[in-house]
Parts: sequence; structure tokens; C-alpha cells
Amino acid sequence: MRRLVFGDIHGGLRALVQLMETAKVSSEDKLIFVGDYVDGWSESAQVIQYLIELSKTNDCIFIKGNHDVWCEQWLASGIINDIWYRHGGKETIESYDGFSKEEKLKHLDFFEGMPLYHIDSKNRLFVHAGFTSMHGVEREYEKINFYFDRTLWEMALTMDKRIDENSEIYPNRLKHYSEIYIGHTPTINFKQDIPMNAINVWNVDTGAAFTGKLSAIDIETKEIFQSDTLKDLYPNEIGRNK
Repeated sequence: MRRLVFGDIHGGLRALVQLMETAKVSSEDKLIFVGDYVDGWSESAQVIQYLIELSKTNDCIFIKGNHDVWCEQWLASGIINDIWYRHGGKETIESYDGFSKEEKLKHLDFFEGMPLYHIDSKNRLFVHAGFTSMHGVEREYEKINFYFDRTLWEMALTMDKRIDENSEIYPNRLKHYSEIYIGHTPTINFKQDIPMNAINVWNVDTGAAFTGKLSAIDIETKEIFQSDTLKDLYPNEIGRNK
């Protein structure tokens, strides 16, 4: 059984389907998704439907991202967050055209059931963005940090290759977990189009919302799988490149 971690999808169903085929995913594989399933390309609602069906055949964990929080709020109340609308929400709302009230409620249940983080049996942490507490995720004061914080990744990049885990100045919040897997901050911001590793943090968001690809990584072997760039899979769209 493999354990595969998937980066931010952002409405790119074609990339997700292609990536599943490229990675030769079987029902024996455990799949962990680090959030942001919606907002960007035109098939957000279809991505959610695909993931719901996928959970029937595979052991899946769906971490909640900030874009998922916004979509969940809209499905629950009908209220459109202005920031969300300008950052992919418009396309997500449009993708729900033709979905019945009952189908939307099933999607709402799906969003509501997403955890903010997951810790596996080998003490590996999976979270959308990060956390700030030096005591670990269980003592994080602001839950919003799980899907908005970027300081964890910034710290890992800054400290990488400069100190080892036995150093007195090694960051305490990194000591709690053997590895940490995140999304949220596209690696293409750092001119990398594959998942990045800094100290014990792995960033799997390779910019699928923008000009990058959708990626997955085997957490045991560190083998990387990728789709084509999303702009090539959706040639008539602009995603979030606006």
C-alpha cells in the first residue's frame, strides 16, 4: 500500500484525473489531500463530486484549505465573500450550475467533515498551510492558521541546511513531527515546479491554480508524480492568472 499526498487542485479536474492515471493509483493506495480543491479552473464542483466518489473506493483524508472554507460558507448560507469571489469564487459558483439542492447539500456535508490537520501513525503531520504554536497543532490558538499561515514554510526555508535538529536554536514547532506536508504556498513562487523540501517540511503545492502543475508525492519513497500544466489542460481559460 502506498501513501500519496496530493497538492492543491483548485478546480482542475482534468489534472486530477490525469495525475491519478500517471501515478497508477489503485484502490490499495491511501490518498491524502492537503486542501484547496476549489477556486481557479472551471470544474470545482466536479472536483468535489469526483473526490466524494473516490472516497468510496480508497482510504482518503481530505484536509480543509482556505478556499474550501469560503466555499463551505457559501454553500451553507448563500453569502458570497468578496475576497473569495475575486480569487476563484466566481468560477466555483458557476461550476455549480445544474447541481441540485440535494447535491449541493452533499457537497456541504463533505466540506464540513474535513479535518484541519491529520497526524499519522509515524508522527507525520498533514495540514493545508501551517501552524504557529511552539507546542504543536493541538495547542494552536487560532485555528485559522491551519489554512492561512505561511510562516511555517518561510521559517523552514530560512533555516534549511543551516542547522540540524540537535541544535539549541532548532525551531521547537518543527520538533513535534517527523515530517510535515503542506500546500497553500505555490512552489512556483520560488521558481520550482516540483514539490519542495526544507528541513522536515514538504510543500506539495506546485501552482496548479496558476501556471504550474498538479503534483503528488509518495511519502515513503519520495517519488513525485505530476500532471501537465493546468493552462495546457484548460487552454481556453485563465485560471487565477488574472
